[in-house]
Amino acid sequence: MNSKFLLFSLPCILIGTAINACSAPGLWTDPGDESLPPSFPVQGEYAGEKLGAQVIALGKGQLHAVLYTGGLPGAGWDGKNRSLLTGTIDGEGATFSPAEGKRKYLAGPAAEFSATSTFPPQGHLPCTGAISGDQFTITDDTGRTLSLKKTQRVSPSMGATAPSGAKVLFDGTHADAFNGGRFDAATKLLNTDGKDIRTKDKFNNYTMHIEFMLPFRPDARGQGRGNSGFYQVDHYEVQILDSFGLEGKNNECGGVYTKAEPIVNMCAPPLSWQTYDVEFTNSVADENGNKVKNAFITVKHNGVTIHDNLEISGKTGGSRKDPEGTPGVIKLQGHGNPLQYRNIWIVERP
Repeated sequence: MNSKFLLFSLPCILIGTAINACSAPGLWTDPGDESLPPSFPVQGEYAGEKLGAQVIALGKGQLHAVLYTGGLPGAGWDGKNRSLLTGTIDGEGATFSPAEGKRKYLAGPAAEFSATSTFPPQGHLPCTGAISGDQFTITDDTGRTLSLKKTQRVSPSMGATAPSGAKVLFDGTHADAFNGGRFDAATKLLNTDGKDIRTKDKFNNYTMHIEFMLPFRPDARGQGRGNSGFYQVDHYEVQILDSFGLEGKNNECGGVYTKAEPIVNMCAPPLSWQTYDVEFTNSVADENGNKVKNAFITVKHNGVTIHDNLEISGKTGGSRKDPEGTPGVIKLQGHGNPLQYRNIWIVERP
C-alpha cells in the first residue's frame, strides 16, 4: 500500500539488537499465543448446505458475521446475496442478532460496522444465530434453523515444492536471497518486522509462489489490519491486508492497488497461512525507453483465480522510479506491520 496510509502503521521497537516484532497492544502474530482473546477461536469460516459464513473479530468481544447464499466465497457463493449479523462473545461461544441501524463500511464502532459497502446488502435477511464449539446455528426470519460447521480451508498450493529449474528464494534455512528481513531460526520464518524486504536479484517474466501470514489485530479497521504489499518487479503491487469477510476492493487483499479489484475476495482469517501464485509478464519498452506494451498478471489467492491475465495500465503507488519495461526486484512491503513469510520460489520465463 502507498505510504500515504502511514497513519495506521505500527511502530517497531528496537530492544538492544533484537526487534520486538512491531509489538503493540491488541496485536498478535502467533496463533498459539495463550494471550489471544476469546474472539480468536470464534472468528473464521463456517460452512453448511448452500450457506457459508465468515465471522470477523472487531475487538472488545464484538463480532460481525457475513452469511453467503450458496456457500463461501470461491466455494458456492452466488456472488450477490449476503446477510449481516452483529455478535458478542458469550462465554466460549457467541450470540448474534440482525445487523440493523445506521452502518457504514469499516466503521470503527462495532454497532456501526458493515462488511459491505452498501447496507443492507442485496439479499439481506434478519437472521439470528449462536456459536457453540464448532457449530454456528442460524435462524432465519421464517424460524427455519440451519447448522454450519467451522472449517479451515487450506490452499491446494500450500507447501508446493519448487519445480525443476526454480530459484528458491526462501525455504526456511536462511534469507540470503533478500536484502532486509529477519530470519527466525526457531520458527524458520522470514519476518518483515515492519520494514521492506527486497530480493537481491532482479526479474522480468516469471511464475512465483509465496506463502504469508497476516497478524491478528481485531480493534483495527481497514488499512490498520496488517497492511503490506507483494510488488512485482517493484512496480506493481498486489495488496496484502487482513480483508477477511470484506468486499474485496483494489486496496484490499488480492487487489492490484488502485488498478483492479480481485474477482472474488479469497482472504483467509488472520493468523492463517495463505498463498499467492502468480504468472507475471513484465511491460515492454522500445529502444527509446517508451512503453509499448503493458504488464499482465494472473493471480491465484488460496488456489482461486482472482485476476485472469489482467492488463496493468501503469505503476502502482510506492514503486521504484525506474521506467516500466525494466527488470526489477520482488518487494515484500513492511509498512510498519509484522508480516511472516515462508516457501518462496520463482521460475523465470523468457
